[in-house]
Amino acid sequence: MKKRKNFLYAVIGIAVPVGLQSMLQSSFAMIDQLMVGQLGSTAVTAVEVAGRPAFIYSVVLGAVSAIAGIMISQYLGMKDEDMADRSLYVNLLAAIALAVLFTVLCLLLPGQIVDIYIKDDPAVLSVGTDYLVRIVWTYLPMGISSILAVMIRCMDRAVCPLYASITAAVVNTTLNYVLIFGHFGFPALGVTGAAVASVISQLVNLLLILIMFYRIRVRSRGGLHFSLMLGKNGYRQFLLMLLPILINEFLWSVGQNVNTFIYGHLEKGDLAAMSMTGPIQGLFIGALSGVSQAAGILIGKRLGAREYDQAYQESKKLLWYGLAGSLVLSFLLILLREPYVLLYKVEPEIRAVSSGLLMAFAVLAPVKVANMILGGGIIRSGGKTTYIMVIDMIGTWLVGAPLGLITAFLFHLPVVWVYFILSQEELVRLLMSLIIFRRRKWMTSFSEPVTKL
Repeated sequence: MKKRKNFLYAVIGIAVPVGLQSMLQSSFAMIDQLMVGQLGSTAVTAVEVAGRPAFIYSVVLGAVSAIAGIMISQYLGMKDEDMADRSLYVNLLAAIALAVLFTVLCLLLPGQIVDIYIKDDPAVLSVGTDYLVRIVWTYLPMGISSILAVMIRCMDRAVCPLYASITAAVVNTTLNYVLIFGHFGFPALGVTGAAVASVISQLVNLLLILIMFYRIRVRSRGGLHFSLMLGKNGYRQFLLMLLPILINEFLWSVGQNVNTFIYGHLEKGDLAAMSMTGPIQGLFIGALSGVSQAAGILIGKRLGAREYDQAYQESKKLLWYGLAGSLVLSFLLILLREPYVLLYKVEPEIRAVSSGLLMAFAVLAPVKVANMILGGGIIRSGGKTTYIMVIDMIGTWLVGAPLGLITAFLFHLPVVWVYFILSQEELVRLLMSLIIFRRRKWMTSFSEPVTKL
C-alpha cells in the first residue's frame, strides 16, 4: 500500500504541474482566439491558418523534447549525471537548429504558406500573412525553454516551469487586452497585437526558465559542464531514437495539415468553426499530458535501473489514471460546449457547427488520451521510437487522411462527420499500441547493448 501511494504521489508531482503548464501554454492560443474572435470570422480563420506552421513546429519540437526526456531520465536512473547533462545539450542544440529552420522558412514564404489552407480568400490571406511574419519570433524562445524545462522536471522540480507559464500567461492576457483592442493609450493593432503579445510572453517565459535552470541544475552541479560528447554508442542511441520520431512527428503534423486543407475547402465557415475548437482541444489534451510526461520520466527511470516488472505494472496504472481523467473531462466538455461557442462573435451557423465538433471530440477524447500516454510516454520511454513511427504513419496516412478525403470530396459529408470518421485512426493506433505494450519488447535500458530499434 505504501509503495502504491508513493507512486501515486510521484505521478501527481509530475502530472499536475506539467498538465497545468500545458494548459497554460494552450491558453495562449485560447486567449488569442477568444479575443481575436471578437474581430469576426475572418480574423479567426487567419489566425488558425497562420498558426499551422507553429503547430508543425511545436509537434516536431515535442519530439525532440521527448528524446531529451527519455535520455535524461534513463541516465539519471543509472546515476550518470555527466551523460544526463550531455544529453540535455545535444537536444538543446537540435531544438535551436529546428527553430532557426522554421523561422527562416516562414519569413521567406509567408504568403505561400497561408495560401495553402484557404480557398480564394484575399482578406484571410492578407491578415494571416501579417500574423505569421510576427508569430515566428516565438519559435526560438519556445524551443530553448521547452528543452531546459525537461531537465528541471526530470530533477523532480516539475512545479517550477509551471510558475514560469503562469507568469507568461498573465503577461500574454494583459498584452492581448491592451494591444488587440487599443487600451491605455495604445493603438488597436487587432491580429497583429495578438502576435506581439505572444512573442513578449514567450520571451518572459524563457527568461524565467533560464533563471530556474541555473539555480536548480547549474549551481547544484558547480557549473554548466557543457559537452556534446555522447560517445559512439551514445550518439547511435540518440540517432536511432531521434530520426524515427522526427520523421514520425513531421509526417503526422503534415497529416493534420491535410485535415486543415480539407476543412478549408468545405463549406464557408467550416474552418472557422474547427479553429474555435482548437483551444479547447489543446486545454483538454494539455490537462492530461502530464500523465504522459510522468510516464516518460518515471518509467524511463525504472528502465534505466532495469526494474522491468515494476515498469510494466506502473505503466498499466498510468493508463487507468488517464482513462479516468479523460472520462471526467469529456463529461464536462459536453456540458460546457454551448456556453463556450457563445463567447465568439461569429455567425450562429458557425457556432452550431463548432458545438457539434466539440461533441465529437468529447466522444473521441478517451482514445486520444490513451494513445498519448501509451505511445507518447510509456513505449517511447524505452527508446523504441520506431514502433511509434510505424503506428502513427499507418494511422495517419493509411486510415485518417484517406477517410478524410473520401468523406469530404467523394461523399460530401458535413464537417462534423468528416472529422468524426477520419478520427477513427485513433482506434487503429490504440489497438496496435496495446499489442506492442503487452509484448514488452519496448522495455529496454540504455545500459544494455545498442540494437536496431
